[in-house]
Amino acid sequence: MPVVFRKSGYRFLFYSNEGSPREPVHIHVFRAGDDAKVWLEPQIALAESNGFNSRELSDIMRIVDENRSEIERAWHEHFGD
Repeated sequence: MPVVFRKSGYRFLFYSNEGSPREPVHIHVFRAGDDAKVWLEPQIALAESNGFNSRELSDIMRIVDENRSEIERAWHEHFGD
């Protein structure tokens, strides 16, 4: 599970095995037992969430938007595409 970055107590990461065929670019977010999955393609969108409240989800979506380039770069470097 490569951690792309940490911010505001959240860990932003992806799994080394993201399905076969691989799912589109997305990031998993964890904090204190809560988790979410956010799509980056074709646009930033919440895929699923477990435990985060609406304020936390707004923070997560803002952080993903602000760091989209870094997430996409890390994804393509890790998966080689």
